[in-house]
Amino acid sequence: MTAYLLHLAILAGIYIILTVSLNLIIGYAGQVSLGHAAFYGIGAYASALVALHWHFPFPLAALSAMLAAGVCGMALGLPTLRLKEDYLAIVTLGFGVIMDLVFLNLEITGGPDGLAGIPSPALFGLSFRPTGRYLIIVAVAVILVLLVTWRLVESYHGRALRAIRDHEITAQVMGINTPAYKVVIFTLAAALAGLAGSLYAHYITFINPESFGLHTSILILAMVVLGGMGSIVGSVAGAVILTALPELLREFRSYQDLVYGALLVGLLILRPEGLLGKGKLSLKFLQRES
Repeated sequence: MTAYLLHLAILAGIYIILTVSLNLIIGYAGQVSLGHAAFYGIGAYASALVALHWHFPFPLAALSAMLAAGVCGMALGLPTLRLKEDYLAIVTLGFGVIMDLVFLNLEITGGPDGLAGIPSPALFGLSFRPTGRYLIIVAVAVILVLLVTWRLVESYHGRALRAIRDHEITAQVMGINTPAYKVVIFTLAAALAGLAGSLYAHYITFINPESFGLHTSILILAMVVLGGMGSIVGSVAGAVILTALPELLREFRSYQDLVYGALLVGLLILRPEGLLGKGKLSLKFLQRES
């Protein structure tokens, strides 16, 4: 039982990083991303490949994952972040589908069979394979991500992001370089998702495309909406709740997607700011102003 609780804690930590990173895009920059799991997958595959083929130690593998996901985030952000609402949502959704097909069909990714035998982290000969030790790595990563994110959103740059979210044209008039901010925050969020992918790959030691599809993107989005857009604490709460929720729904595993969808719709109707959210709703393509 203790081992299983530690397993859930590790998964919750990984999802906290994913939720915080997506919240930077949606809750603070006011953009829409429906393909965040693609960056999660890019990080996982990049980290696994450099560890398997070039025997990178875990810190370098994690940095490689962040670099690969960040570069892909920048490559997607530069041409698309001038798009608005529905159109940006469609583009990010399409990117997620494309990456899912890439993972599924490339020989280097193992195709539908995935990659097995991914090495667990080790430091000075000490293996972090045991669940309790691996939780230390995840906890350190979560704390660092939360600190960096908190410093960012409480700084001048965080205020600029909120200005872009609330009224982009006014922000431009005030001299804020809105395209640059959106590309940078999209790149940072993608890199953090890549870090989460690296942590997942080296913990499970096996990855395949099923872990990084649309279902995962919707799950991360549901965590953001549940906890509250524009709230770091809300991101933590949403990730923890929806990591534990499947255990309560174990008897109804076939209906989990239905529950997530109903939860998302219900929150958007009854409490669009989420449990701990603040500011106005960022998912503008789901809520039209009257």
